This record gives sequence, structure tokens and C-alpha cells, in this order.
Amino acid sequence: MTPEFVVAFAQEAIKTTMIVAMPMLGLGLVVGLIVSIFQAVTQIQEMTLTFVPKILVVLLALLFFAHWMIENLMRFATTAIEQIPLYIR
Repeated sequence: MTPEFVVAFAQEAIKTTMIVAMPMLGLGLVVGLIVSIFQAVTQIQEMTLTFVPKILVVLLALLFFAHWMIENLMRFATTAIEQIPLYIR
């Protein structure tokens, strides 16, 4: 294994991780922003008010995007496993 191979493999792993996590993180960010604006407008400063909507949206996003996420992870894992003979050389 060359250093270039290790760097390329790590880059692909990080890219896959970011792509898989992005829908849940993005939706959580949007809902958090909306709740924060609502709290600022109404002057309700309840700490737990931000957690419940974000948790629900992240869980819904996980259910909605689960198939796509598993496909991406399986594609990465399959490619990594298929290339094991190349790694040994």
C-alpha cells in the first residue's frame, strides 16, 4: 500500500460519511434555525423546546433516507472489499 492509496481511501471514506450524514444534519439545522427564530420572536426561552423538534425531524429524515444511506454505505463497503487483493500488493 502506498501513501497515495491510503490518502485516496481515507478521502473516499470521509466523502461517503459526509454524504450519508448530510440530509439529517441539514434538516436538523433548518429546524433548529426555525425554532430559534420562533423563540426570539415570542421571547420563549425554554431549553427543551429546541431538542424535541430536532429529534423528531432527524428521526423522520433517518426513516425517509435510510434506503439511500444504506445503498451508499453498501457501495463503499463492496468496493473496499472487492479491492482487497489490490491492497495486499
